[in-house]
Amino acid sequence: MSASSVLSSNAAVCIIGGGPGGLSAARALKRQGISYEQFERHSDVGGIWDINNPGSPMYESAHFISSRDLSGYADFPMPKDYPDYPTNQQIVDYVRSFARAFGLYDNIRFGVSVKAIDKLPDGRWQVTLENGEQRHYRAVICATGCNWDPSLPEIKGHFNGEIRHSVSYKRGEEFKGKRVMVVGAGNSGADISCDAATYADAAFISMRRGYYFIPKHLFGVPADEFAEKGPQLPMWVERPVFSVILRMITGDLTRYGLQKPDHKLFESHPLMNTQLLHHLQHGNIAVRPDVERYDGDEVVFKDGSREKLDLVLYATGYKWSAPYAGRYFEWQGGRPQMYLSVFNRVHRNLFGIGYIETNSSAFKLFDAQAHLIASYLREQSAGVERVRTFDELIAHDDPDLSGGIKFIKSQRHTVYLEVHALKRYLKKLHKRIGWPALRDGDYLPLLKPQVAAIPSTRNDPLKEAA
Repeated sequence: MSASSVLSSNAAVCIIGGGPGGLSAARALKRQGISYEQFERHSDVGGIWDINNPGSPMYESAHFISSRDLSGYADFPMPKDYPDYPTNQQIVDYVRSFARAFGLYDNIRFGVSVKAIDKLPDGRWQVTLENGEQRHYRAVICATGCNWDPSLPEIKGHFNGEIRHSVSYKRGEEFKGKRVMVVGAGNSGADISCDAATYADAAFISMRRGYYFIPKHLFGVPADEFAEKGPQLPMWVERPVFSVILRMITGDLTRYGLQKPDHKLFESHPLMNTQLLHHLQHGNIAVRPDVERYDGDEVVFKDGSREKLDLVLYATGYKWSAPYAGRYFEWQGGRPQMYLSVFNRVHRNLFGIGYIETNSSAFKLFDAQAHLIASYLREQSAGVERVRTFDELIAHDDPDLSGGIKFIKSQRHTVYLEVHALKRYLKKLHKRIGWPALRDGDYLPLLKPQVAAIPSTRNDPLKEAA
């Protein structure tokens, strides 16, 4: 098809991305009877969880950070034979089974990248594909995720060793025979540091600040399940109670060279990794402060100490870029500013799904976001007056979704939401607008009969791709 050819899909919606968020959007639109087309640059669904997807930040030891029973899509729970915290490959299998179960493969064009979107004078959206094909849509949902474009710190000096970002890291064997330092203490940085502690000749982790380490299990149950099913206490009660529990479990973390946190509990994204504490306790890895500069074979830290290293791996997060649509979003601290992290405040019918940081399972939040998008588009088609009320909220409403928490000032926390505050607000919003909230069982009529079971075991995906 020539670049000048345009196919019109005026009544349809375009979904860009076939990861978990894009699939959630597809199912929500399908349930509401809204036609859509979906584009995925890779050969299958799965997004970042597919380790074979070019640019995926996934690594072999990665597990889901929220627990099995609280993390599945609505009306499609994860299999009971999955562990409390599933592996990355189990998540891929689950996501693909979800797509099969709800017939979502039918509307996806694989191996197709979106080059650009452009707003037309009549308010519709023109989507240009990499092959030059152009299509027109009533709305666009950006679901290409936020963990693709590496964020790299600027550090002075020259380093003779190897410098990489964690997006390129896949397995622990890469550290064998090397003195390795991981920079950054997010959940990925903590995971990869444990791999370095296991495989490297010497392992270090560089941390700018101290963090609270939350065990994945509390009193024998997953930590998020413990928090969800327990009494919902006000923050002024919950914080001291939980702080006492943590001190009883982890003790004084400064004993292992970790800094004392410079913030209160819950004011930063939780670090769900006590395996790193195990390696610190056994001397398999050592903590170093923030990096000041490079000096040949050595790294110089801000306290003046030095370490000779072979490899520095940055686990310093990702830029939330969307090159095909970036000019249509307002960016602050590297994060797009949207109503409820979903609705573009200036450009109507341009949505984002998955551009959210929170302390809960992403998949269920994707469902909540997708349901709201689908309800809004359905009301537009019906010409209902209350759409205007919602348009006013998109433009001007600025709810406090912090849950009373004063999050630390960092790029990651620019759009951070407290999940219970978000749920309470959405409940009020649905009631105010008159749109039914998503209920258990709403998606069951879409389930296809006799869908193949999720495989419980699978060969090494990297070896399969070789």
